[in-house]
Amino acid sequence: MRIVLREPGAEYHSPSDRRIRTPQDAGQAGREIADSDTECMCVLSLDAKNGLRGADIITTGLLDASLVHPREVFRAAIQRNAAAVIMVHNHPSGDTTPSSEDLRITKQMIEAGKIIDIKVLDHIILGANGGAPCSLRELGLCDF
Repeated sequence: MRIVLREPGAEYHSPSDRRIRTPQDAGQAGREIADSDTECMCVLSLDAKNGLRGADIITTGLLDASLVHPREVFRAAIQRNAAAVIMVHNHPSGDTTPSSEDLRITKQMIEAGKIIDIKVLDHIILGANGGAPCSLRELGLCDF
């Protein structure tokens, strides 16, 4: 099944049986932003059993940066009654190595999620040309 992402504010409703079990599943759900010429951030909203409730592009940025704020990350999740989110963004350079800004943003979102009781399960970085997604959870770079 192909998930079509839409511009900020647009929404996508998926079948309730679509589960996100691995970073590869999350990467596939946000794959359409991977080849963008600018950085884009997508939020996958999940139910309590990691069923995909929707995927939203929350921001499109510059060549090598994307401004992200907790209100944008959690807005769609709250509207979808999500129990958890996975952040997915691309690096147009193709290098999926997390930057210090990626780590800072992830830690900020984890803390904001604790306040509103929506878990941040992972932050996936996608590179161009179909490379393997980078999971900050798998790398142990943040305390999820």
